[in-house]
Amino acid sequence: MRLIESRTTFVITYAALAILLLITLFPIALLVLNSLKPAAQIVQNPLAWPEVYRWDNFVRAWNDARFGTTMLNSALLAALTIVLVCTTGSLTAYVLARRKVKSWKIVTFYLLATTTAPIQLFLFPLYFGFARLGLINNVFAVSLIYTAIYSPFAVMLLRTYFLAVPKELEEAALIDGATPWQVFSKVMLPIVSPGILTVALIIGLYSWNEFLIATTFLQRTDRLTAVVSFFLLSGQYTSDWGEIMAAALIIVLPVIVLFIALQRRFIEGMAGGSVKG
Repeated sequence: MRLIESRTTFVITYAALAILLLITLFPIALLVLNSLKPAAQIVQNPLAWPEVYRWDNFVRAWNDARFGTTMLNSALLAALTIVLVCTTGSLTAYVLARRKVKSWKIVTFYLLATTTAPIQLFLFPLYFGFARLGLINNVFAVSLIYTAIYSPFAVMLLRTYFLAVPKELEEAALIDGATPWQVFSKVMLPIVSPGILTVALIIGLYSWNEFLIATTFLQRTDRLTAVVSFFLLSGQYTSDWGEIMAAALIIVLPVIVLFIALQRRFIEGMAGGSVKG
């Protein structure tokens, strides 16, 4: 009886996973399918198989969206944001996890408030301030805005990883003559590396896909990000949907490849990160 129940549970579980997999992969499959069609066939039947394979959609999408430049801008912006968020976030999270902070409840409220506050509240003051300082079309300046937006999330998440590390490891390192900085950099950071990788992947994805701030503060043609240049492919009256689908596939492909390459570490990080002996 138990064997039958276990088999039934096994079948139901895998059937549910298969259905979820199909739901997840269907938009990507539809994107790939339509990226190889002419625009007229997409409008006529987006679910039909391509009658003629239009590989030139990718060439036109790459050239019209200037992905050679805009994807480099997006990669640079994401990399700067990851470095800044992981550096400041890990330092802040370590202090909040290991030092007794009397006003911890106030700090928690502040971090939660800044995480939930819409960026539209700060958009106009930021723009006027950046314009006065001459920082419009400055990629590093935009990465500072991203850092301010995403750091509260990173601090809250990384703090849980530092709390999971036994204090005995720090005490043993201090007894052996390590300085506080050496304890942090040589002992704590390697242990919480799955959490840092998780934060880096999430922040990188957010930075890569962000549109509102990028289109507001990066206005020059040679400073546009890939998402903004993709948006500009859509015309006011007509749009080449085959080219747009190809451009969308070009944008999401690096994210998919990166996640597949790092999925094991990402899952480990999301699971909480175990203490390494």
